[in-house]
Amino acid sequence: MSGKLDLTTPAVIEFWTERHLTTLTTLRADGSPHVSPVGATVDAGTAILRVISSSTSAKVRHILNGDGRVAICQVDGPRWCTIEGKAVIRNDPGAVADAEQRYADRYRQPRPNPQRVVIEVAITKVLGSASLGASR
Repeated sequence: MSGKLDLTTPAVIEFWTERHLTTLTTLRADGSPHVSPVGATVDAGTAILRVISSSTSAKVRHILNGDGRVAICQVDGPRWCTIEGKAVIRNDPGAVADAEQRYADRYRQPRPNPQRVVIEVAITKVLGSASLGASR
């Protein structure tokens, strides 16, 4: 069974701190989905998800030129979780440094990128598997 999840439950928080790659889905101008493999970090306390990216990437372009709706999905065997929300692009040095540190804490130190920006997602919905505590 799958369904809605509470972002602040221990199982969900733990799942989003384990080292897994995720996919980020943005919408092209024609409405078709564009799916990219990314590393993501979640701050359950503020309900913000962050992805670091190059400012020239298609995913950043789609967010800037669209309405910002995105979905981020993480899968590990039978466990899965999809986070939906509204994305904005942050390019100020403080936001970028914070996101880089969060990425380093979960994955590894990111390579230098002078064009780095942060895709910051205000989480609006969390769905997932029963093993993470989903309810209908």
